[in-house]
Amino acid sequence: MAADTDPAADLAQLGPVDYLVVAFPTDGMTGEAFPMLVDLVDRGVIRILDLAFVRKDHDGAVTMLSQQDVERMQVLDAALFDGAASGLLDPTDLGEAAAAMDPGTAAAVLVYENVWATPFARALRRSGGQLIAHGHIPVQALLDQLDQLEAAEGGGDAAAGSIPQQASAERSSTEPVG
Repeated sequence: MAADTDPAADLAQLGPVDYLVVAFPTDGMTGEAFPMLVDLVDRGVIRILDLAFVRKDHDGAVTMLSQQDVERMQVLDAALFDGAASGLLDPTDLGEAAAAMDPGTAAAVLVYENVWATPFARALRRSGGQLIAHGHIPVQALLDQLDQLEAAEGGGDAAAGSIPQQASAERSSTEPVG
């Protein structure tokens, strides 16, 4: 029974949860990536917890898109994502996503569990592991770093081996791993 479950115990069973906001020019959306997202779910790599769509018109007006709106845009079959609404995303989150968007774009806001990492995260939690830093290194930062290393091979540039500032890990408060 759901009433008898311990929410903290349920959370301890989750893999790491991440989010991303991906914006597209509204006139250039093809939906090409959505079948790949479905494939990730089907293979058990991720589990979609929330998926929402936001549009920012050229005049700056923001609209939260419904499932029917997305289907009318003929970008994807929104029925594939029906029920992907855990309640983690609220209007404030979508407003923050919209604030980061350029006019004339639409964005998908995705909250997902990294199911592939669940056994690892559970083992770390059981052994007392605590997440003390977490970050993301943009692909462009990696490419820039590799270019610097290649250029420095002959010159001995000491700075070439450092992590780019924008790619350094973000510090977070101590929290359970995953």
